[in-house]
Amino acid sequence: MPLLDTRTEGKNLVGKFISDVVLQVLSFVAENERINIKQRQAEGIRIAKEKGIKFGRPKATLPPNVNEILDKYINKRLTNTEAAKLLGVSRGTFFRLIKERRFLKSNVEV
Repeated sequence: MPLLDTRTEGKNLVGKFISDVVLQVLSFVAENERINIKQRQAEGIRIAKEKGIKFGRPKATLPPNVNEILDKYINKRLTNTEAAKLLGVSRGTFFRLIKERRFLKSNVEV
């Protein structure tokens, strides 16, 4: 009789009990392994941070004339695609820069 057969037809009470126990044991083992993996991962991250390793994508380096290009876009002398190409960033990054600039200006005026 297969232990993990979950079909109920033709199964007696003992067979159902054994399959439930086996599933509970496997579930317990899997949960403990997941906890151990998370602990090892956290320890590895802590050690890496102590060594000074940086996580995440590096920041995009912007040209020194970034404010000039953003002003031209805001004043409608450049399209967003042209401005993004001049800055060497994607359009998504460009729109994030515009959003950050507007946020900074609104906080300075307050």
